[in-house]
Amino acid sequence: MAREFSRTQRVADYLKRELASLIQLELADPRLGMISITDVEVSRDLAHARVHVTVLGRDSAEEAAETVTALNNAAGHLRSLIARQMRARTIPRLKFFYDSSIARGAYMHALIERAVAEDEERRRRDEDRPGSRDAEQGGQSS
Repeated sequence: MAREFSRTQRVADYLKRELASLIQLELADPRLGMISITDVEVSRDLAHARVHVTVLGRDSAEEAAETVTALNNAAGHLRSLIARQMRARTIPRLKFFYDSSIARGAYMHALIERAVAEDEERRRRDEDRPGSRDAEQGGQSS
């Protein structure tokens, strides 16, 4: 019977949960703000883990890069804390990366909202203008 999840996926899920907790409770670096772990990718040999994080509440890319640098500096400490809890022969080396997908999604959402609002405003202006096609047809469209 085949397993539903591979071992690498189970380790990645475990690391995601544990790192979220450890970063919040164990690290006291002032450069760290509100961090959300969006994804963890573990290599097949379980030697390396790519941890993708989003930095909430930071406005600039420089601040986000500073946060990722702080996390990479603390990677060894986080790895040792995980090694105390995880029963495994090898503990993956952690490497943190900034994930801009949430910021990019929020930007795209704002663009869409602005375009919809502009279209609605343009439609209202066209309807209110005397001699518009909708006004000539009595507000009925065909």
